[in-house]
Amino acid sequence: MASDLVAVENRLWATADQLWANTGLKPSEFSTPVLGLIFLRHADKRFTQVEAVLTAKGIPAIDREAMDYHAEGVLYLPLEARISYLVTLTESANLGKAIGNAMALVEQHNPELQGVLPRGYNLLPRATLVELLRLLAAVDLDGDAFGKVYEYFLGNFALKEGQKGGVFFTPTSIVRLIVEVLQPNHGRIFDPACGSGGMFVQSAAFVQRHKRNATTELTVFGTEKSSDTVKLAKMNLAVHGLSGDIREANTYYEDPHKVLGKFDFVMANPPFNVSGVDKDRLKDDARFSLGLPSTDNANYLWIQLFHSALNSVGRAGFVMANAAGDARGSELEIRKKLIQSSSVDVIVSIGSNFFYTVTLPCTLWFFDKAKAQLPKTNPRKDQVLFLDARPFFKQVTRSTREFTPEQLELLANVVRLYRGEAPEFDAGSQALLEERFPGGVYADVAGLCKAATRAEIEAQGWSLNPGRYVGVGARAADEFDFAERLEELNEGLELLNIEASDLQTQIAVNVASLLERVI
Repeated sequence: MASDLVAVENRLWATADQLWANTGLKPSEFSTPVLGLIFLRHADKRFTQVEAVLTAKGIPAIDREAMDYHAEGVLYLPLEARISYLVTLTESANLGKAIGNAMALVEQHNPELQGVLPRGYNLLPRATLVELLRLLAAVDLDGDAFGKVYEYFLGNFALKEGQKGGVFFTPTSIVRLIVEVLQPNHGRIFDPACGSGGMFVQSAAFVQRHKRNATTELTVFGTEKSSDTVKLAKMNLAVHGLSGDIREANTYYEDPHKVLGKFDFVMANPPFNVSGVDKDRLKDDARFSLGLPSTDNANYLWIQLFHSALNSVGRAGFVMANAAGDARGSELEIRKKLIQSSSVDVIVSIGSNFFYTVTLPCTLWFFDKAKAQLPKTNPRKDQVLFLDARPFFKQVTRSTREFTPEQLELLANVVRLYRGEAPEFDAGSQALLEERFPGGVYADVAGLCKAATRAEIEAQGWSLNPGRYVGVGARAADEFDFAERLEELNEGLELLNIEASDLQTQIAVNVASLLERVI
């Protein structure tokens, strides 16, 4: 089935890509309508399946109402909103208008999608629409396969759109690792920079993989500043059979979900190193109670926001710029408070080229507020697990990488062993784990992992850079990647520049203070 799905994905994408090349449209003008048609095909497929269920229950077609379909967990589709109807329209019909009308009908009968589905199908040539409908109508996929196709197209359109595309799509490898470490199996989940909703989709997949019902176990909340991306997220949730409260908001200044202490899990891929945030507007905001950073950089605003949104036993996992782990000045003081609170649980180094639009490596941070409640005899209370995942990757294209399923499971299992939990071997990582942890017991492994005590972290200036703790493992000479090494050196230079800037600022303040005394 997996190989069949890959073949379908590749065939659909190759055709869609060829059709796009012949339209003269920007990727953003083409991607949303295509994703809308994939959404409609998926809704049609599920609607057809429920029709059979209702027939088996003895409910005549003439007596069925929208609520009958909603009760079965699917969207209601009037005849004119079905792919099977659209493909029968004659050549004289205005196909773009008919598809736009289909989207309007779906929204009319399913209020949770009001204002979400795309229009503008008249922008696409009729021949392109005919081919897309023909292609999708012929595809018959089971289960959540259409959801996987939707995610596949999101990723490929992100590549096409360049930097803008990276705003709304986080690669599945990164999202899955965050989810596997967090284990969001119940309760309220929040993503304050939710993009197209990939964190929610993978959380639901995690719950389902553990034989539970994601619809009943999870409640999802998100914010996103772009209205178009909010619509993508709502479509992504719907195509996976999920619902959630996704709001359009600027997370720095707005708090539509009243997040303080509210969530069981927080996960995000926030924008890195954002400048220009008006911190005067945040002075009395309880979400930033550990202090506002003096530098013109929003990284530690995001970090505090994730921490403050958790309840007393909540967990957070998020992507962060490497430089944040060693940032000095006011940011160091915030980081020190987080470490001293026992909230910091796991820090993971990720290699370069995992993101479609950013080549630099990054770091994953994980909080666990329940650690503070552990007895003093439990060593985890006073430790942070540092994990170096940079040696693990599969080269997908010349410029992109991802984890293999075995590698991803191995990394998650290292964390499970550290926490005293049973490892999982659904992806076949048992041999990889036993090679590094004989007997299935956690131990520090040079070049891979280190459980550092708070005293060791304090000795390193409260750094959360895994490279300071994990050490260097065996690495073959032919694994050396010049571009990756150059990027790492450049990042080190950026860090030194940040420290130099902090020192210059402090010197200027000290000189000004001395001059005031002299004068």
